[in-house]
Amino acid sequence: MQKFVITLDGELRFGDVHLHKDLLPWGATDCYGGGMWKINAGGMSIDLYGRSFDFGEADFEQVHSIDWSGVGGNPLPLLYYPFYPDMNDAVPIFAK
Repeated sequence: MQKFVITLDGELRFGDVHLHKDLLPWGATDCYGGGMWKINAGGMSIDLYGRSFDFGEADFEQVHSIDWSGVGGNPLPLLYYPFYPDMNDAVPIFAK
């Protein structure tokens, strides 16, 4: 599944993994939450939604860098949908 986490170093990481913990640095056991992602139908942004069962909802205030390698290495605008599948209230996400 396409999942993301925010590491304790503030790095937003993407991957196609079975468990959110598979996106954490070696030996890490905690993070600032996570969820799922998908490239939207038009290919113009990456949609973030849901929450990690193990780590909870993502705390996007902690994002200081983004590792784009898990989504093909190409940066795209990030949009978080807190009420997914309702796609009306998108929140833009940026590294601080």
